[in-house]
Amino acid sequence: MAFSTQDSDEVLSEINVTPLVDVMLVLLVVFIVTAPLLTNAIPINLPKTEAVAPVEQKDPLVVSIDGAGKLFINKDEIQPDVLEFKLQAAKAKDPEVRVQLQADDGVNYGEVARAMASIERAGITKLSVITAR
Repeated sequence: MAFSTQDSDEVLSEINVTPLVDVMLVLLVVFIVTAPLLTNAIPINLPKTEAVAPVEQKDPLVVSIDGAGKLFINKDEIQPDVLEFKLQAAKAKDPEVRVQLQADDGVNYGEVARAMASIERAGITKLSVITAR
């Protein structure tokens, strides 16, 4: 409904938000009251069991490229052309080998891409690229 407070024919159109706020507050109260009832609160006495040893996970193979472009496998410096053969040997010993690749942020992307290609050619499918926050 529009009311005019002046003698002219201008229509004053405003949205009354009070009913909207009232409805939202009612919905908020309903949500606050019903939220605790939605939890599964069935009392159950769980059986006691012996502690089970966690599954042993092998340490991943870490391939690193430092700022000078030198390549390392687990802190041992290697030549770039030997990387694929070393990874193939590690894959032969453990078919589920995991590799973590970390490279200095100043390293050329081409060197990182070559290392990733060597990892892929070695048949390793579990690769993590390590970054810092």
